[in-house]
Amino acid sequence: MTDSAASGEQGEGSQRRSARAVYGISVTAELSGLGPQTLRLYERHGLLTPQRTEGGTRRYSDDDLVTLQRITELTDDGVNLAAVARILDLEARNAELEADNAKLEADNAALKSKNA
Repeated sequence: MTDSAASGEQGEGSQRRSARAVYGISVTAELSGLGPQTLRLYERHGLLTPQRTEGGTRRYSDDDLVTLQRITELTDDGVNLAAVARILDLEARNAELEADNAKLEADNAALKSKNA
């Protein structure tokens, strides 16, 4: 199985399966254990940005469900929504930096082996 198949990715130009917005608000509420009003509240606070259909209907992805799980963990620990937003931003930035660092380390190793 290829890496792209294992990660749920599709061909060029397609979204990863986990990023495809397929769930309506009622299904997302059921899957997440949160109410539709809570989902709307999180959207108003910028914690979640569901995609929209041409008609304006919210559509949530598997990635959104993972984010909702993280929000629930944080709020269950007593973290307020403003702090949740900051934590999510920092976690996303940290993931980007880790990916950048891994690429730089690979590039550095390739240069070292080329010059050896």
